[in-house]
Amino acid sequence: MLRDILKGDTQIEALVRVIVTAKPDVLALQGFDHDLENHALHAFQNALAAAGHAMQHSFSGPPNTGVETGLDLNGNGRFGEAQDAHGYGRYTGQGGMAVLSTIPMGQIRDFSQMLWKDLPGNSLPGPDDLPLPAPDAATMLRLSSVAHWDIELTPPGAPAFHLLTFHANTPVFDGPEDRNGRRNHDEITFWARYLDGELAGHPAPSTPVVIAGNANLDPEDGDGRKQAIRALLARPDLQDPRPQSAGGAAAADPEHRGDPAYDTADWPDGKPGNLRVSYVLPDASLNVTDSGVVWPAPDDPFAQTVETASRHRLVWVDIKF
Repeated sequence: MLRDILKGDTQIEALVRVIVTAKPDVLALQGFDHDLENHALHAFQNALAAAGHAMQHSFSGPPNTGVETGLDLNGNGRFGEAQDAHGYGRYTGQGGMAVLSTIPMGQIRDFSQMLWKDLPGNSLPGPDDLPLPAPDAATMLRLSSVAHWDIELTPPGAPAFHLLTFHANTPVFDGPEDRNGRRNHDEITFWARYLDGELAGHPAPSTPVVIAGNANLDPEDGDGRKQAIRALLARPDLQDPRPQSAGGAAAADPEHRGDPAYDTADWPDGKPGNLRVSYVLPDASLNVTDSGVVWPAPDDPFAQTVETASRHRLVWVDIKF
């Protein structure tokens, strides 16, 4: 990724244009490769600054992608494959996360090494369910397929708030035991357990929160255990501004039940089609003034830039403090 940023890769240039157009104060980047000293992240910050939108504060911790487990997690008789890591990755740090901000950062909590079995009420298979292909996976696999972070943000002259960001596992590409579906469900449910103060040694934040990340789950369409995202969207201590776009509405999948204007990912026609998988869910106490998804209508000159940047669209929410 560092090479692509430095050489002016077409996709990177398009991504910079999308971000500079949106001008976020806080940005949760998904699918951003992690390196030990954050050279790629710093280079990307420089690219944004050169394009007119400096985001001087940043954080990126080691993700679980590509971190070997030593197990044959998918049960195919081979070890050390991308599917056998704590999070899918052909190398350590592939497709990690990063947060950029114009607002200073305070305390950071990284939950990425928490074991799946330690989540209260987890969905690991019980005695009457099909077991996971690797017998030891239930005791040593981490919950986060990428990461779960709580980043305190301290805007000058305004109250502090917490950014809760994550990138959940896809709920497909597994066997009848539904390992990925179960894990996706629990990665989303983690935030409910955290906000309810159910995680031993980790009290809930005492100031407002904003959940922002890729849940990889649509509340209406596609595969997965939809009750997880539906429950999060229905929490009375959070609000769903329902960001939407003209481009999503124009790219509707006829067989889908959900409103296509809320979709955030432009997958090829057919399965899964376009879905709402990325979310920004502010605390119910915060004053949300506007929201949207950067997905222009097909006849908009900016549409090709957005398509080049990523199949995932930038979701934004304006909050007035």
